[in-house]
Amino acid sequence: MPGPSTELVQQLYRTPPDRFVAARDAAVADARRAGDPTTARQLARLRRPTVAAWLVNLLAIRRPELVADLVELADELRTAQRELRGPRLRELSAQRRAVVGALVAEVRKLAAAEPDAPPAGRLPLAEVEATLNAAFSDAEVADQVRAGRLLRAASYAGFGEVPRPQLRLVTGDDEEPEEERPARRPGAQRGRPEPATRADRAAPGTDRAASRTDRAAERAEQAERAAQRAARAERARQRRALDRELALAQADQKRVEAELTEATGQERDGVAVLDGIEAELAELERRRAVAEQDLSRAKLARRAAERAVTVARRRAGEVEAAIEALAAEEGDADGGAGAAD
Repeated sequence: MPGPSTELVQQLYRTPPDRFVAARDAAVADARRAGDPTTARQLARLRRPTVAAWLVNLLAIRRPELVADLVELADELRTAQRELRGPRLRELSAQRRAVVGALVAEVRKLAAAEPDAPPAGRLPLAEVEATLNAAFSDAEVADQVRAGRLLRAASYAGFGEVPRPQLRLVTGDDEEPEEERPARRPGAQRGRPEPATRADRAAPGTDRAASRTDRAAERAEQAERAAQRAARAERARQRRALDRELALAQADQKRVEAELTEATGQERDGVAVLDGIEAELAELERRRAVAEQDLSRAKLARRAAERAVTVARRRAGEVEAAIEALAAEEGDADGGAGAAD
């Protein structure tokens, strides 16, 4: 069988978290009574969402057009981030803030319309806002939000999407080679003067002008080297920041992978338990069918015995009546004989 319908799943994820388990178990029982173990098994695997995730699911199910607008804007924002289009990125970022604010307000209205929703003061709207912002940065989160089957709130610690195809860690090997230092003018090489020409001897002011030019060139070189050192320091700082962020991301990855392993094991154990229970149910159904057949045969035997008893009783009554009639005749015959004597 195809499994649970989309309407049934959406109905379950529209249910407040404190009533989700009861509603799911009732749907599982209905599927089993309908003879659909595949649907029952798939429904039993559905997990209860947190309150924040339920609010996001409620938004996706009740107002899918708003979530579709969010996903479309998120795609445009990620494209602008990858292409480093500053003006368009600033425009889309402003739109993102406006859209998230409007969606949080809509979530508050939808929750107020639900009879079993938590009070307005206890709604985790900050987690809802963090999840919607994460959808702008992570396409996978955006798909989960649009599907309306989110199990827990999501968050994003960075700023925008990291453009993975263009990401490159800058190292010392990436620096451009320094340009060769301009050669000193002949007049500035004090240790190794070239033989003076007649023009030099005739124009001593030319040496002083050349010396000033050399000093200006040296100051320019020093400024350039200082700028290069500052650029190297900035790249080193950025690399350290990226290394710290990478370490945090790897730690988070290990943590969630451990959670995934544990959850997978729990799911596998749950499936095994469910399969065992279904096998027991099948055995009980078989025994019930056998017992019903035995009961049917016993009923038939009882009815046949009741008919035989009725026939035997009727026959016994007839014989008793014949005996009484014969006794009466014998009495009459004995009375006549005595009178004759």
